[in-house]
Amino acid sequence: MLWDALLLQLGYNATLVTIGACFLGIAAGVTGTFLFLRKRALVSDAISHATLPGVALAFIVMVSFGGDGRNLIGLLLGSAVSAWIGLLCVSWLTRYTRLAEDAAIGAVLSVFFGFGIVLLTVIQSMSSGRAAGLEGFLLGSTAGMLWSDAMVILVGGAATLALVLMFRRPMGMVAFDPEFAAANGLNVARIDLMIMGLAMAVTVVGLKIVGLILIVAMLIIPPVTARFWTERTDRVSLIAGAVGGLSGYLGASLSAAAPNVPTGPIIVLVSFAFFALALFFAPNRGVLAAVLRHLKFQRRVHMRQGLLALAQGQPIYEKLTLRLLTRAGLARADGVVTETGRARAAKALWDEKRWEIVRADQAFEGAAALYDGLRELETILTADQLTEIDARIAPPTGVPS
Repeated sequence: MLWDALLLQLGYNATLVTIGACFLGIAAGVTGTFLFLRKRALVSDAISHATLPGVALAFIVMVSFGGDGRNLIGLLLGSAVSAWIGLLCVSWLTRYTRLAEDAAIGAVLSVFFGFGIVLLTVIQSMSSGRAAGLEGFLLGSTAGMLWSDAMVILVGGAATLALVLMFRRPMGMVAFDPEFAAANGLNVARIDLMIMGLAMAVTVVGLKIVGLILIVAMLIIPPVTARFWTERTDRVSLIAGAVGGLSGYLGASLSAAAPNVPTGPIIVLVSFAFFALALFFAPNRGVLAAVLRHLKFQRRVHMRQGLLALAQGQPIYEKLTLRLLTRAGLARADGVVTETGRARAAKALWDEKRWEIVRADQAFEGAAALYDGLRELETILTADQLTEIDARIAPPTGVPS
């Protein structure tokens, strides 16, 4: 079943959902990158919760005019208007009051969502309300997706992605350094609204698949995952789009293979699985890489201290230090130094004397800032500087000048 789902062989509806979820994931990942880099991840939460009253009001308006209250385009338009009003409220509260942005987001989120719940209760009391099915917009509902619904999602996701690619440079500049962007003539406030407007578009498009509560995860988790793998903005966007697309595709496929499992939550869990892999196994920023760097640093400290102890004729009591020295052929198992170890130990002691001069002389202030006590001084100072320092030191016995 899973293999058939991955190959889009489980029927018309499953194929529509999978392709739509893939496009949504790509658009959400790329768009969310700029929200994440701008440190406005919580704005997406306010936007998503602000869509609920718009969905409910759109249903009421369409029913009151004798139309089908479940028309997806009408519901998405209502959610877009409501989300945009909520977005403007957050922007106004942040700019013209003393409220911090997180407080403004919390206020707008709670008020709009509460108003939406009240409207849903009103709809349930209407004659046509019992068949509305609007609760599916909370967590997503793909069981009855039609071709027209899928096309709305595909076109909306593709259009949002195209706009992000078109304006990625000014948005990236504002996300990293708004002061520099303003100095270059960019309207930072307008670009901020553009970023949040694109996030709103992704939120509205994704209501049918993952729902207004879980769409936040699709906007935030892929960029956070991508950030573990690279330092460059363009690559973060690319990786975030790939993670979002794969999450949507695999999550929808898993849901299609297990029909009783909801699509939206599975997509979010797959996205989290990618995040967990990056968290632990990313080569530079992952937990495993950090642990390995710490262990490597620890071994270097033990080696350095062990060589200094050998140079000064001191016994080595630390088992790890002795084991490292023995493994490197610098000492025997009983702690007696080898010929190679004697030369390395003398060099380590000589470098300590050099370091004392470097640290005390302001002429070497730049080098002192780079030296961590473990690196070879030859990688920091020039040959002329080392010659000058060595001339100040009386060479110890057995160490050539």
